Amino acid sequence: MKTKKIIKYIVSWLKEYIRKSQANGFIIGISGGIDSSVSSFLASMTKFPTMILEMPILEKKKNFLSEKHAKFLTEKFSNVYYLKKDLSILFTSFCHVINDKNKKYSLELANVQSRLRMLTLYYYANMKNYLVVGTGNKVEDFGVGFFTKYGDGGVDLHPIADLKKSEVSLIASELNILNEIQKAKPTDGLWEDQRSDEDQLGVTYKELEWAMEITKNKDYNFLKKKEYEIFKKYKILNQKNKHKMRLIPVCKIPSYLK
Repeated sequence: MKTKKIIKYIVSWLKEYIRKSQANGFIIGISGGIDSSVSSFLASMTKFPTMILEMPILEKKKNFLSEKHAKFLTEKFSNVYYLKKDLSILFTSFCHVINDKNKKYSLELANVQSRLRMLTLYYYANMKNYLVVGTGNKVEDFGVGFFTKYGDGGVDLHPIADLKKSEVSLIASELNILNEIQKAKPTDGLWEDQRSDEDQLGVTYKELEWAMEITKNKDYNFLKKKEYEIFKKYKILNQKNKHKMRLIPVCKIPSYLK
């Protein structure tokens, strides 16, 4: 993969998009993960104002990777500024209103956290006329739909959504993203037990990438039982989350009824 050329291409694409949109800058939520770290670095390279926003919710310990990445970016780029907003009170209030004491232990409340972060990003985006930058990769956004609808899926543009996780890792290496971030287990940070993305999916990103490629080959013969199980898991996730990856369906009224 021609990582340097891809980096240059994405940065040029971001510049062209923001000029056409007449926005003033970019805003992106950072988590200390490799996808948000790469996406925020690429946005920073445009030289347009770039706000990196960390939004902890009921975290028992500090997210040092987010803070380290923020320090790394702000020291490297003069157009980058870092903001941290703790959304714990907002989330706790929501749990109180709906009388749910489980906090982070349910999928619906994990999704609420993601949507609260989206609301916060768009608050600042609207205030400053910024574009919200997405951080999803190709497997997540177009393979298995591993994102929250109107949460981390609610963005204005996707700079790395045509890159697989392994390709994002190559870009991270080329950009000299902090080694700790490159080696860290991918996690959405929405669960009390800090389960990883792969724990939630029940399959690795490497396996998902393989399955995504196999879908293009209808004549593929599964030689191992595990191969079929991985492919089946991918297909189940893909079908289950199809509604996230499609445009919102519109009921088209026939002209003879108008």
